[in-house]
Amino acid sequence: MERYKARTVRHPAERAPAQRAAPAPAQRAAAAPGPAAGPAPVRVRRLPRPRLTGIGGGLFACAAMFLIGGLDWLLFDASLFVYGLLFLPVAAATALWVRPADLITAPISAPIAFAAGVWPVSGGSGGFAGEVMGLVSALSLHAGWLYAGTLVAALIALVRKAVLIGRRRMPRRAA
Repeated sequence: MERYKARTVRHPAERAPAQRAAPAPAQRAAAAPGPAAGPAPVRVRRLPRPRLTGIGGGLFACAAMFLIGGLDWLLFDASLFVYGLLFLPVAAATALWVRPADLITAPISAPIAFAAGVWPVSGGSGGFAGEVMGLVSALSLHAGWLYAGTLVAALIALVRKAVLIGRRRMPRRAA
């Protein structure tokens, strides 16, 4: 009985430096910097595109909203308008930065982050029960911001998912 050996194919970048083909003289001349090369091309810096997991996106949103709530309490005397206004870009950033596989978590983590960060600006007093009542009151009175941020995250996630599905179907149509 014959046994066939499995042959592994290596990518050209994985080869040892001695095995790589040397560039042709014309390529070396074109790559060599000199006065004939002209001005260097201008590189445009793009914004970073982090890819957060579902849990990472939720933790990012919660930490950002808690930090915003604390800064709002210190700088703006616990203004829930400022807190709600700053919740919208955090919800949008969470929906933009989450991985494509975890898009469903963006609209779920947005309201959780709103609730996690509203504690410093809720204005509760009188012990634990007073703090809880202040938190519940702040959540109920400013539900419009909560719904708006959740809607922003859901719309961004929905558009991103539609684009991903469209990109998957493009090669099928061409074939």
